[in-house]
Amino acid sequence: MANVRFDPWSPEFVAQPYSAYADLRRSGPVHYYEPSNQWLVPRHADVNALLRDRRLGRSYLHVATHEEMGRTAPPDWQEPFWLLQHTSMLDVEPPVHTRLRRLVSKAFTPRMVEALRPQVRRIAQDLVDAFVEKGGGDLVSEVAEPLPVTVIAAMLGVPESDRHLLRPWSADICGMYELNPSEEAQHKAVRASREFADYLRELARARRADPGDDLISALAQVAEEGDRLTEDELIGTCVVLLNAGHEATVNVTGNGWWSLFRNPAELARLRADHSLLPTAIEELMRWDTPLQMFERWVLEDIEIHGVEIPRGSELALLFGSANRDPDAFEDPDRLDVGRADNPHISFGAGIHFCLGAPLARVELLESFGALLRTAPEMELAEEPRWKPGYVIRGLESLQVRV
Repeated sequence: MANVRFDPWSPEFVAQPYSAYADLRRSGPVHYYEPSNQWLVPRHADVNALLRDRRLGRSYLHVATHEEMGRTAPPDWQEPFWLLQHTSMLDVEPPVHTRLRRLVSKAFTPRMVEALRPQVRRIAQDLVDAFVEKGGGDLVSEVAEPLPVTVIAAMLGVPESDRHLLRPWSADICGMYELNPSEEAQHKAVRASREFADYLRELARARRADPGDDLISALAQVAEEGDRLTEDELIGTCVVLLNAGHEATVNVTGNGWWSLFRNPAELARLRADHSLLPTAIEELMRWDTPLQMFERWVLEDIEIHGVEIPRGSELALLFGSANRDPDAFEDPDRLDVGRADNPHISFGAGIHFCLGAPLARVELLESFGALLRTAPEMELAEEPRWKPGYVIRGLESLQVRV
């Protein structure tokens, strides 16, 4: 493929961004990118360090107004979307983040995740069995998408009759995370935010009055020293658990199998030795990560390798580039399902490290494991196309035969 420049709106770049990343890493540690008004950070060591740097934030509203940061406040009609963002752990900073994460962690525990494993295994196997029985099809829509939605819906306590609502809401809300989203995408995100929040508010009130054995009930009851999640915080938490957990797991599955089909020797190696699956999952997350970019606001003037970055700037931390950095990974462009030393940053780092990482790993291990066992000869039916989004990067579909 011809060399392409960094251009997140270009289908050619979205399909193959890694040569452009290599150019960025070679040419400097930080680059101002005018089309998105961001500073691009492409190297692993810098991305890793900046994710932990408290002079940066996912939000700046705890220290300044939009105007004080030289930014324009979003229009009033976007309020339903921003209310969800500003009440979830993903987009707040200490001390609010510390309090939210502590309370949510009391309900969303490693023990709870591990207890879900048999259920996740059953769901994954049922989906794969049905997929194999019909001779294959679109792996993304028929296996990758239903698995995390079903798991998270069951975990939250969403009734089965309502679960079809979750995937469209999640996809529409995540459209707002792309660079310079279209007016249509913004309106879809706002509408989905309003509908999802209204739905969860009603469900949370019902569970607060009559608790069940589910995460919404646990979040509604959790308390520490008299402190509880507010209703808005509970709703924001549920939305981020669905969106962050669901979109990433879907795209690791689709991107991961496409990566294996493009590297048949590594696929054969994995098929011959299923004990490689845990390292293979980590390697697939590194080699073609579903979250290519994660932004941070500069809360006070900083300097990166001699480049001064003023307060109010936005850093674009390039996860996809960091995960292919030769200074952090031996032979980084080679897919190696047995790679033991793998400090990928696909789950982030620092205080915003993905709370759902253990659940994502369980889902991916069970999904890939079921396909390896039940469809050992699965093969690509046609070359897939990438969705237009760059920040959250995944396939439109993945047609396979079994």
